[in-house]
Amino acid sequence: MKSRAAIHTQHGKPLTVDEIEIPDPKDDQVVVKLFSSGVCHSQLHQMHNTETKTPTLLGHEGTGVVTSVGKGVTHLKEGDLAIVTWVPREPIRGRWTPEPGGATWQEQPLGGATYTWGEDVIVWGGYVVKIDDDNPKDISSIVGCAVLTGAGAVLHTAKVRPEESVAVYGVGGVGLSALRMAVLLSAYPVIAVDLDDEKLEFAKKFGATHTVNASNTDPIEAIHEITGGGADYAFDAIGLRITNEQILPSVRGGGPGADNVGGMACLIGMPGKEMTVDPGHFMFHQRQYRGSLGATYPDKDFNMYLRMHKDGRFPLDELVTKRYKLDEINEATNALQSGEIFGRAIIEY
Repeated sequence: MKSRAAIHTQHGKPLTVDEIEIPDPKDDQVVVKLFSSGVCHSQLHQMHNTETKTPTLLGHEGTGVVTSVGKGVTHLKEGDLAIVTWVPREPIRGRWTPEPGGATWQEQPLGGATYTWGEDVIVWGGYVVKIDDDNPKDISSIVGCAVLTGAGAVLHTAKVRPEESVAVYGVGGVGLSALRMAVLLSAYPVIAVDLDDEKLEFAKKFGATHTVNASNTDPIEAIHEITGGGADYAFDAIGLRITNEQILPSVRGGGPGADNVGGMACLIGMPGKEMTVDPGHFMFHQRQYRGSLGATYPDKDFNMYLRMHKDGRFPLDELVTKRYKLDEINEATNALQSGEIFGRAIIEY
């Protein structure tokens, strides 16, 4: 079948919106006609990373209706409302990625094991999660990455508990999701760190109790002052080297003893290749540094987040602040690159 998608054809060039050819699904694949897709900062990394092979398809959070199912897929049927994501719905040990779905453009095979910047997508069935039919078809798409990444880091990786202190560096879609989950878990204080006063004010709508503008204040010192010695948890939802390096000294220190551990720094933003960390943070203060890569149980968590939205605890409608059409994808990525997007932008089909 023919469909339209945004194609990354060349590094440093705008995306090309054009017709692609989608084959019939293999036994383990499904085809989904999308209603919406989130616009994630990870795709900017792919677009600017010369190691990304082109041409390729991009995007990894979308909501749509299943239109075709391979005979080996048993958890879905045609007509199901579902979220397309990048985290396997059933745990797989280690890092594994299926082959690209088989879509072509101008007779060239297209990369992208999962993609959502297209009207129809063909993906491995393990990346497609059924949701209830009464869920919104637009804003639910961001559960497939922004929410699962940020909220999951707080809930599953750090396992934040009531009255523990949390600092979140970067209050875009992922950072706000982390911040909101910390609030729902009764963390206190919940500190938002960013470079933009408007974004910090926006973070208060999601429950931030304190804000720090790192453009004019040392965030590490500010967090230590607010918390009385360092946060229990600090999350980097940006991925820049400076924030990679700031989150560890932002958490409280421990000391000698079997149970005298310090706080936990958690990296959830896509990082670069290098950072510098003082090993004394680990040895002398027993601080902890962890990564969190899509910490979610999709079948269970996606519906949980959507229920939280329905009862007003996790306002996805407030998290989505910009809407674009597929033909406006370059406008959307440019706006994200320049920091103009509050929360999360979506594409509507």
